Amino acid sequence: MKHFLYSAALVLAVWALSSAAALAQAPSTGGPTPTPAATAVPLDGGASLLLAGGIGYAVRKLRQRRQR
Repeated sequence: MKHFLYSAALVLAVWALSSAAALAQAPSTGGPTPTPAATAVPLDGGASLLLAGGIGYAVRKLRQRRQR
């Protein structure tokens, strides 16, 4: 029980300290506008790696299930 309380306190402290650093800044009045739209997100590299990892994990689990 004591270990759980220490762990919970540590998680709460890390969460509280990191949430203050995650606040967005106010928009500035000067400077150039970004060339690509601010909402444009490149999803090709990370999404394809995530998909490949999911497929590999599924194939592994299916092979393990067939061996039993």
